Amino acid sequence: MQCLNGFGGGWMMILWWLLIFVIGYGFFQFFRANQQQKLNSEESPLEILKKWYAGGEISKTEFEQKKAELEN
Repeated sequence: MQCLNGFGGGWMMILWWLLIFVIGYGFFQFFRANQQQKLNSEESPLEILKKWYAGGEISKTEFEQKKAELEN
């Protein structure tokens, strides 16, 4: 019977490194996708201005002035 040198010899070491690489690549892809989603979900300045107006934080004249500034 052949001795397996601990956990399976050279082939097992290759499999462990492959597993570590796959897990690392998976984490990289997960965090990259998460960061991309954050960038896509940011609101535009006009959307923020509309929320302020809808929430009563600014008056109609302020809204119109700031909207005109954003459009120029």
